[in-house]
Amino acid sequence: MRRPVRLPTQCLHRSTRAILSNRSGRHAYSTTNPSTIKVTNIPAPHSGSIRILTLNRPEARNAISRQLLTELRREVDSIHAEGDGLGPTRALILASEVDASFCAGADLKERRGMSQEETATFLFTLRSTLNLLASLPIPTLTALASLALGGGLELALTTHLRIFSHRAVVGLPETRLAIIPGAGGCFRLPSLIGLARARDLILTGRRVGGAEAYFMGLCDRLVEVGEGEVEKEGAGAGEGRRKVLEEAVRVAREICEGGPVATRAALGALRGSEGGRGEEAEEVWYERVVGTEDRNEALRAFAEKRKPMYKGR
Repeated sequence: MRRPVRLPTQCLHRSTRAILSNRSGRHAYSTTNPSTIKVTNIPAPHSGSIRILTLNRPEARNAISRQLLTELRREVDSIHAEGDGLGPTRALILASEVDASFCAGADLKERRGMSQEETATFLFTLRSTLNLLASLPIPTLTALASLALGGGLELALTTHLRIFSHRAVVGLPETRLAIIPGAGGCFRLPSLIGLARARDLILTGRRVGGAEAYFMGLCDRLVEVGEGEVEKEGAGAGEGRRKVLEEAVRVAREICEGGPVATRAALGALRGSEGGRGEEAEEVWYERVVGTEDRNEALRAFAEKRKPMYKGR
């Protein structure tokens, strides 16, 4: 069995430490080639688990190959198959096993050997997979400590939250390669940081560091990494990568402390706001939570001065 993702254990919940020390985790693939994604499940508060997908193609800086895309699609499909966000998977984290790169974008070496038809099929699969990832009904996070370019940044843009190291470097360099971002960059980035800033990044193809990305609103949490934890600019050493992942796990656990139904409803209401139906969507989703067992449990726990125990009902 392949080893699961290893996280720093000193700040994690006791049950999480136990799972990591036992090297448990789920690895869904038994192909002749080594898996390009490591899968780990750690307990979430109340119930269910937090799933961590760790990209692991060190020889290619985690570039998106056909195999990696196939494995990513299977994981995303499996979470969608659990239902409307009330299945065993409470949150999803995308991370990297590679110190020097989160994801370098499409695998151009593999792409050069594709026919025009194969390239079109790959792009269709990439776009549909990222769209499915962006539409997951559970909270999704990216832990990004180093380099993410092109499709790598577009992958990170699909998640609800992004945790960066201050040594992270991201960019959409496609125009310098005589193409444009084609997996969501041209519409997800403007919706996140505004049209003017997105236009700047896409037209120039320039790279930005973690601090500027945080200022723009491209990342939500910024993790400081000491000078001794970095090998060179933009490439976080192992300790920096683990710190970012630790923070992502902490944020995911904090989210999962809330009621599962309420978390799903909040995401639904926020999606409605993005679609221009803010007030209407909020009213619809509020009606779905106000009469739940979890809501009644929250009121009882408040009256009894204890922590609530949510069951997702």
